[in-house]
Amino acid sequence: MTRWRPSSGARTAESRAALLRRVRDYFRRAGVLEVDTPALSTYAVSDTQIESFAITESKISRGALFLQTSPEFCMKRLLADGYPDIFSICRVFRDGEAGRRHQPEFTMVEWYRRDLGLPGIIEDTLGLISAALGDRTPAAPNVTIDYRDLMFRELELDALNAPINELADAADADESLRAALGDERDDWLDLLMATRIVPTFAADQLTIVQHYPASQAALARLCPADSRVADRFEVFCGQLELANGYVELTDGAEQRQRIGRDNDSRRRRGLGVRPVDANLLAALDAGLPACAGVAMGVERLQMVHDRAEDIRDVITFAFDEDG
Repeated sequence: MTRWRPSSGARTAESRAALLRRVRDYFRRAGVLEVDTPALSTYAVSDTQIESFAITESKISRGALFLQTSPEFCMKRLLADGYPDIFSICRVFRDGEAGRRHQPEFTMVEWYRRDLGLPGIIEDTLGLISAALGDRTPAAPNVTIDYRDLMFRELELDALNAPINELADAADADESLRAALGDERDDWLDLLMATRIVPTFAADQLTIVQHYPASQAALARLCPADSRVADRFEVFCGQLELANGYVELTDGAEQRQRIGRDNDSRRRRGLGVRPVDANLLAALDAGLPACAGVAMGVERLQMVHDRAEDIRDVITFAFDEDG
């Protein structure tokens, strides 16, 4: 039996259109330029937590092509070339994610603001969320907390120094799970965050977790006041992650080293090693201005606005492996 009907109706599409207008109005008032970037590239992100869709057979490329998981790399090239503050609303693709809160294809709003530190970009992100949600913005006061303090408050663990066995004990891990995660410290921290920490967040409240461990910096700079942590943050509405942002790393040499470490980790995990994006590194070498950036899922934002429990309820055509 074919399932030709859309996943959601016209009212949902109207809500989405209005939400996107509010997002664009927020950036227009702030003087942020909308830009467009390609969805297809010969490069892919090296982050071990993000998997790209690879096109291995192509008439135009001798190597693999990748659907982009974010417009980040191209947007940084624009900034290095002299663009002002910029934002993009685009379709992105991530393999291995499908369910109530994930889709392999979704819409991302990503933006970059020059000369903003961590408090400034967090304030900017909360401003956009408020503008997009309007009277559906959570009424409870926002909570901002450091990652390390949060882990200690909920689990009495020092996230920066606790040995692996303590992390595994906190996760109530059996022998099978201990063998599967082994000594991958960040995998244990991610598991604890997902299963022990996030479920404690109040439902009708925005929680901002900041200063993630340096090992989870991704493309963020390390905190000038404490190099053990990164100037990275995430915003949650209840248990739903809405945004991931950071003060950007601008050092090309450090970025090369991080990509190398990522690929080493990919080899250990049996994941595909990713080609190094020479264009991104050249842009960093040329001079990426001091800036901060944020990525936010539009569908998740609409889930909060429309009070939907399933991301498929706010997508016109949700992914169906049967077509």
